[in-house]
Amino acid sequence: MDGDLRSLIDMTEAAHDERMIKSALKAFAHACGFERFAYLQTTGSEIHTFNSYPVEWQGVYIDSHYSRIDPVVWEAKTRMEIFPWTADNWPSRGSSELRQFRDRAIDHGIRSGVTIPVEGSFGSTMMLTFASSAQTADGSKLQDSQKAVRAVLGIHYRLKIIAATTIVAPKRLLSPREAMCLMWAAKGKSAPETAMLTGINPRTVQHYLDKAREKLEAATVPQLVAIAKDHGLV
Repeated sequence: MDGDLRSLIDMTEAAHDERMIKSALKAFAHACGFERFAYLQTTGSEIHTFNSYPVEWQGVYIDSHYSRIDPVVWEAKTRMEIFPWTADNWPSRGSSELRQFRDRAIDHGIRSGVTIPVEGSFGSTMMLTFASSAQTADGSKLQDSQKAVRAVLGIHYRLKIIAATTIVAPKRLLSPREAMCLMWAAKGKSAPETAMLTGINPRTVQHYLDKAREKLEAATVPQLVAIAKDHGLV
């Protein structure tokens, strides 16, 4: 799983739009046995989120200001270390707001998970959660805390950069793995070297580079790198 975390970090850095980050996070979540992910940044009562939760639940969460009582958010701010959680352990009585929150979360397939909190600047907290509809989640594949924190920071800063840059024309959008292979090519790595670094088959690496060349209308890999640099993709 160390390799998967490394790939998540690499693909996040190579991403040039939110779609690519979301795709990388979805793939990583599924590889770890989770169904969904949620990145959340909170500063006081203000929150910013980027997630794959059901659209209906996203609306309910924001409209009901559930971040005020969300046990995961509160524990993340308190512990500042990776922790597992399950909605079945959240204290609630009768028809309390917390009980309603718990029941609605479970109804939307969010019952357990693992959260990686990171302290940000100006009193903010960033957290990345991987969630499951199962009663308990297996967090054994997220034990490398240093790489996990790097992943959260990478996602945070990449989202900020993307928000501040011009969106690339749709026909030129690369897949997460095409972009990752392109990044290694831009660093002077050959297809076999990239294969060793990423754990991808050399032929598959070449396939990703060929697809990237096709999308960016490049005849060679050096020309691909030059075009990508001109468009701010690397």
